[in-house]
Amino acid sequence: MTDTIIKIDLSKSAYEHDNVHNRWHPDIPMVATVKPGDDFIVECFDWTGGQIKNDDDASDVRDVDLTQVHFLSGPIAVEGAEPGDLLEVDILDIGAFDEMQWGFNGFFSKKNGGGFLTDQFPAAQKSIWDFNGMFTKSRHVPGVEFAGILHPGLIGCLPSKDMLDMWNSREKELFDTDPEREPALACLPYGDTAHMGRLKGDDRDKAAAEGARTVPPREHGGNCDIKDLTRGAKIYFPVYVDGAGLSVGDLHFSQGDGEITFCGAIEMAGWIHMRVNLIKDGMSKYAIKNPIFKPSPMVPKYDDYLIFEGISVDEDGKQHYLDTSVAYRQACLNAINYLTKFGYTPAQGYAILGCAPVQGHISGVVDIPNSCATLWLPTDIFDFNVKPGSDGPTKELDGSIDIPLAPDLD
Repeated sequence: MTDTIIKIDLSKSAYEHDNVHNRWHPDIPMVATVKPGDDFIVECFDWTGGQIKNDDDASDVRDVDLTQVHFLSGPIAVEGAEPGDLLEVDILDIGAFDEMQWGFNGFFSKKNGGGFLTDQFPAAQKSIWDFNGMFTKSRHVPGVEFAGILHPGLIGCLPSKDMLDMWNSREKELFDTDPEREPALACLPYGDTAHMGRLKGDDRDKAAAEGARTVPPREHGGNCDIKDLTRGAKIYFPVYVDGAGLSVGDLHFSQGDGEITFCGAIEMAGWIHMRVNLIKDGMSKYAIKNPIFKPSPMVPKYDDYLIFEGISVDEDGKQHYLDTSVAYRQACLNAINYLTKFGYTPAQGYAILGCAPVQGHISGVVDIPNSCATLWLPTDIFDFNVKPGSDGPTKELDGSIDIPLAPDLD
């Protein structure tokens, strides 16, 4: 039997667990130790620590405290790991807890987090997705069911002190260019809600005040939200501290490329089964600055897609120069507009793109002035035909069901 080296109790707050943390800092104590070649299981809270409920009220998404996230299980020490090594992590399996066979997707309020399409969807909304083995569907988004690609949205190793200082400096410099922006340009250190694991006293307070928030991906991995890091995938992480300090959380049942709603996957609590090995001096040997990975041989098989193109001309007709973010936003909006012709509301279309296994591609970045991005929407996930035809689209949904919305209070 494989050992579960980190266990959690969903009936208790994440703050009551000393084997969980929500900031990156090199002084956070290790909570378990493994050897190269070991495999083990780690249990994880959902990324909010249980703030979101299985109901039809989106006010919990509107009011979510984003300064608390993400709650990560770890850090885990790997014997013999030293700065400059590569930590090889095999993802062997992932699952939801038996007592929590559901997940959630949310659009955050523009005033509290926002999302990729926050100008088009500025208010908080929430959809609940029920799991049935490897498949999922939602009472809030009818007519669609698909197989999950379960993966950790967030996984990485502890930073060194020099790396932490570099992160905080460069993100503060960006934040200061527009400090009043909503959503903010960066999430700066915030000690009040920091959970520093087993760190106590003055050491805890000092580290909490400078600990990096877990929101973005960085050189060590972190919140990369790569849907293909599923069972069977292998990841090579740069090591920056003795022991590596592997932490993991933010488990997803499924996600579209880009996690475009920000809370853009189907978020869940659950467990992950991993194996670790070391490549000594691997960073130098392979010139690695950021993690690299090998995808899994096991993925849901969808062969039929509708591919939506976007270019770097925004919604107002303004020309941008080779801006792939603008181009991908246009591809997403084009797909959402298309789905409304079959009876989906724009919010339901947005949720589908965030949750389903859609593919996002950078298709061209050299043909000035327009970059081209594409969004690949699998057609087999729908209960009805969504392909273009000479007879035009058939409105399959009557609009009686939509995703719950919670307007801002002020």
